[in-house]
Amino acid sequence: ELFVLTYGALVAQLCKDYEKDEDVNTCLDRMGYGIGVRLIDDFLARSAVRKCRSYSETADTIAQVAFKMYLGVTPSVSCSSAAGNEFSLILDKNPLVDFVEELPAERASLCYCNLLCGVIRGALEMVHLAAEVTFLQDRLKGDAVTEIGITFLRKAED
Repeated sequence: ELFVLTYGALVAQLCKDYEKDEDVNTCLDRMGYGIGVRLIDDFLARSAVRKCRSYSETADTIAQVAFKMYLGVTPSVSCSSAAGNEFSLILDKNPLVDFVEELPAERASLCYCNLLCGVIRGALEMVHLAAEVTFLQDRLKGDAVTEIGITFLRKAED
């Protein structure tokens, strides 16, 4: 709860520090990546999940275990590629925006919750999975849902 309450202040400070939304987005992603790199140890210790055997199982674990454990929500998962390496996490409720009504018009390209993308990417990298993680839809920008896209690029070498 403390993280959710203070997240808006963090983003507001970054918006003051950086003129361009792209720079804020990059900073949020970089911060999230650092969190994900460290958070994976806690996740593996507390969740007692077994090694995932497929990208699908990994996406389900992120949604059903990790999001529930750390944010108290469970996004739905959909596979969006025939190759089985692209997934979407669809959040009906995003706790990071509980205290945000809308983005200011001058911040239209701000990806307010980009920290989540970095967290997922960092955590996946620590379990030897290279992935690209981006926001595909955002309720703060008028979309019907919040959707995070995960594309598994390749299994990194051990």
